[in-house]
Amino acid sequence: MDLRRLEPGMTIDGFRLEAPLKPGGMANLWRVTHPDHAMPLVMKLPFVEPGENPISIISFEVEGMILPRLTGEHAPRFVKAGDFSNPYIVMEFIAGTSLKALLDNTPLPAEEVAAIGAKIAIALHDLHSQHVIHLDLKPSNVIMRENGEAALIDYGLSRHDQLPDLVSEEVQGPIGTGPYISPEQVRGDRSDPRSDLFALGVILYFLGTGERPFGDPQSAREWRRRLWRDPLPPRAWNKDVPPWLQEIILRCLEADPDVRPPTAAEVAFALRNPECVVLTNRAARMQRDSLPKVAARWLRARQAVLPPERRSVAAHLARAPIVMAAVDLAPGHERLSDAVAKAVGRLIATEPAARLACVNVRKTALLAIDPMTDAEGRNPHLQRLVELKHWARAFPVPAERLTFHVLEAADPARALIDFARLNRADHIVIGARASSAMRRYLGSVSAQVVAEASCTVTVVRAAAP
Repeated sequence: MDLRRLEPGMTIDGFRLEAPLKPGGMANLWRVTHPDHAMPLVMKLPFVEPGENPISIISFEVEGMILPRLTGEHAPRFVKAGDFSNPYIVMEFIAGTSLKALLDNTPLPAEEVAAIGAKIAIALHDLHSQHVIHLDLKPSNVIMRENGEAALIDYGLSRHDQLPDLVSEEVQGPIGTGPYISPEQVRGDRSDPRSDLFALGVILYFLGTGERPFGDPQSAREWRRRLWRDPLPPRAWNKDVPPWLQEIILRCLEADPDVRPPTAAEVAFALRNPECVVLTNRAARMQRDSLPKVAARWLRARQAVLPPERRSVAAHLARAPIVMAAVDLAPGHERLSDAVAKAVGRLIATEPAARLACVNVRKTALLAIDPMTDAEGRNPHLQRLVELKHWARAFPVPAERLTFHVLEAADPARALIDFARLNRADHIVIGARASSAMRRYLGSVSAQVVAEASCTVTVVRAAAP
């Protein structure tokens, strides 16, 4: 197939070429149609001309293996792939806006940066949950769908835990996109999902400041500087970047992946709950680190070796789950809240890197207006938050991994289910009140959470008095 002679109206395996799109870095793209597929389609054809970089063929083969295994709205739906004699991939054409189109409007307001970043982080978490690390996250590979969700495209440099890593097997040295490649990728490690969090940090930095944290390096030698040279803090470029956003960005950009957030879900959680972000010296920083600190990192980088054992993506995510404790603080149910506390304590003892979100729902009237203060003049919301923090006082969880949330809703079960879904909770611990005729007739909150939550749910009952 001569790609130079493709014209609208031609067909390839039943797919009719409609119009060429702007070529990607390693492939030609065409809008196509097919009588058996109503959704908009795009065909990807690799650059196979003599003298082309072999990575074009390798990345095309990688994407052809990975894309059929992905599900959900955060990746294009796979349709069909050709063979070696007629190579192509047909997939869903995602209608929406490329994140790259927003770069001309930077810096964006902090709330917009956080909203976009949280959606990308959720897309990454779903990708990681399917055993894939993207490893080439950048604005041109993010499309904001018309429904507002982020979709990630171009999996040619990605790695799937359960497939051969053809890129590392066939390409010598680091490979990626200069401004976004992580320090561990520079060192040849393609097995850490936190590499995608580094690239997300670069994107957040760019959206918030209009600048790239590491410029636009063109060679692996230039890439290595990020192993020891930290970027200028975002607030030095744009003082409108709030401390909590700088905290998140600089943590994502840490050279040591162990210092970054453990999962993309945790980044999304922080971006959606800025009041829960624990501020460190990163938040107030206005200058790069001192030369002695940089020199120490330089020495560590020279001495560093790759870890002898590389965990799978699934194993990495399992080490840092988001645990949600749904706590009933209503008077008369103290034994039940104590039972939930004991269950949560046992759980986090086995998951030392877990994030714990303590959640209480303050039920509000469906039609009436609830009073702003109680009989003693106290704000009920703040009072409930104080009670929730008192309930969790004994948990040995660092402040940066412990958050408190009082939700106000007429339907407590729905509020808990939506909170867990939005924040990608991995495990819910919830108490079940004693049975009654009304509860058997109307259904209980815990039963609805068990039935509808998309994660593991542990239901706890109070011990007999």
